[in-house]
Amino acid sequence: MSETPHVYDYVVIGGGTAGSVIASRLTENADVTVAVIEGGPSDIDRDDVLTLRRWKGLLGGDLDYEYTSVEQPQGNSHILHSRAKVLGGCSSHNTLISFKPLPADWDEWEAAGATGWGAVQMEAYYARLRNNIVRVADKDQNAIAKDWIEAAKAATGVPEVTGFNAKPFHEGVGFLDLAYHPENNKRSSASVAYLHPHMEAGDRPNLTLLLETWAYKLELDGKRATGVRVRTKDGTEQLITARREVVVSAGAVDSPRLLLLSGIGPKKDLEELGIPVVHDLPGVGENLQDHPESVIVWETSRPLPENSAMDSDAALFVRRDATQDLPDLMFHFYQVPFTDNPERLGYERPEHGVSMTPNIPKSRARGRIYLTSADPDVKPALDFRYFTDEDGYDAQTLVDGVRVARQIAKTEPFAGWLEREVFPGPDVTDDEQLSELLRKAHHTVYHPAGTCKIGPADDELAVVDAELRIHGLEGIRVVDASVFPTLPAVNPMIGVLMVGEKAAELLAGTSEGNQA
Repeated sequence: MSETPHVYDYVVIGGGTAGSVIASRLTENADVTVAVIEGGPSDIDRDDVLTLRRWKGLLGGDLDYEYTSVEQPQGNSHILHSRAKVLGGCSSHNTLISFKPLPADWDEWEAAGATGWGAVQMEAYYARLRNNIVRVADKDQNAIAKDWIEAAKAATGVPEVTGFNAKPFHEGVGFLDLAYHPENNKRSSASVAYLHPHMEAGDRPNLTLLLETWAYKLELDGKRATGVRVRTKDGTEQLITARREVVVSAGAVDSPRLLLLSGIGPKKDLEELGIPVVHDLPGVGENLQDHPESVIVWETSRPLPENSAMDSDAALFVRRDATQDLPDLMFHFYQVPFTDNPERLGYERPEHGVSMTPNIPKSRARGRIYLTSADPDVKPALDFRYFTDEDGYDAQTLVDGVRVARQIAKTEPFAGWLEREVFPGPDVTDDEQLSELLRKAHHTVYHPAGTCKIGPADDELAVVDAELRIHGLEGIRVVDASVFPTLPAVNPMIGVLMVGEKAAELLAGTSEGNQA
C-alpha cells in the first residue's frame, strides 16, 4: 500500500466499463498502486443489478445519474439519458449486447487520425477480454424470436448469423452475443469480470476502491495533472494524488464535464462561466454522437413465451447501400411492447406485444455537451442535435426502417403472432407523416460517445492523441467512449472494453519506462 494516505501511482476516475479493465490490469503489477474513484456503490450482492433481465428496473432508479437533453426541435426532447451510478458503470446497467466493432469501424478511426487503432492492430484486444461472451443460450431463445428471425430472413433476404462475432458481416439476422452467464442469468459486466475476483479473494492490496465518492475537479501543477479533488458520501472533501498518471474514465458525459469544471476546454465558454482557464482545448464536449432509434409496436394475439435472456435477444442488420462496408440500418427485436414514447403521444400500451426498433448505425448528426454553471452539482447540458444532419439521412433511415419492419410483419411465421400494428399505426403511410411520428417517438440506446475524441494535434476538435494523452497536458489520459472519433455501427460496449485493454497496455508501458 502507499506510504501516504490518498497518494497512489495511478488514480482512475470512474469504475465503469473501461475503468474496471484498467484497474485490474495495472494492479497485476504488485509494485503499482491504483485508486479507483467511483460515484456509485458496489454491485456485489446487488441482485437487482447482477440479474441481467432486470435491466429495465435500473433506468431512472437510484443507480442512474438521469441526464436529460436540451430541447430537440427535430426529435424527442423527453428522453432520459441514463448513465449508471454503480461499480461496473453502464455494463452494470445495460443489456450487455456484445459486438466486436467491425473492421471498417476501426479503420474509420485510423483514417480520422487515430494512428495505431486500425482493425488489424485492435483485433488482439478482443481475445484478451475476460467477460463471458456467448450467444443467447438455447433455453433463452423463445419461440416468437425464432419466428421473427425466420420471417426477417424471408422478407429481407439477409442471411442468418449464428455468432455475430465469428466473422465480419455486412448484414444478417440472428440471436445476439451477450456478456452473461446463461445458467443463472447473471451479468458478466466489467466489474464482475475484472474486479469481483479480487474483491472477493482480497488478493490485490495494491487496489483501492473509493466507492460513493465523486470527483469534481482535477488538480494540476502548471500543465501536469497531479490528482483530483473528490467528495465522499458524507460530504468530506479530499485530494487524491497520482504519482504517475490520472486516468479519466467517467464516460462520454462525465469525462468532458470533469475536464470543463477543471478549466480544460473551450476558452470562451469557460470564461463566460467564470471558470479559470487552465488549458484552452476547443474539442472538449464537442463531437457528441449517439445511436438514435425509433420504434414500431405490434399487439400480439396471445401472451409471449416467458423464456428470454433480457427481452431483446435478437437483431437484424441491413445494408441499403451496397457500396459501403458497414450495415446502415439496424433493428433490435424487443419481446415487449416498447411504448414509453408512443404513450406520451396518445397511444395505448397493449397487454401483449412486441417491438422492432429501427436504429441508425452511423448517424450523421453531431451534438455537444457543455456546462451551464461553474457549480459542479449542476448537471451539464446535453445537446445531441438529433436529425439536424443537412441531407436528412438520419430521418430517412427511420422511415426506411419502418417499411422493412412492416414487410417482416407480413411474413410468416412471425405474422401469425400479430394482431395489429399499434404504433405508428397501419394508416400512417405517408413518408412525411411517418418521419414526424418516428422522430417524436424516437429514443436512445444509451450510446453517447465522441466528446473527447482521439485525433492529431492539428485537428481542432481532437482532445486526446493516439495514446489517449490529453493534447498539451501531461500525466493525464482519457479512456472511455468519449475518445471514440466515430461510433461503431454496432453496440459499443465491447469497443469500450477493448479501448480499456489497449489503454492498460499503454499505461503499463509508460510505467515500465518510469521504473527503468
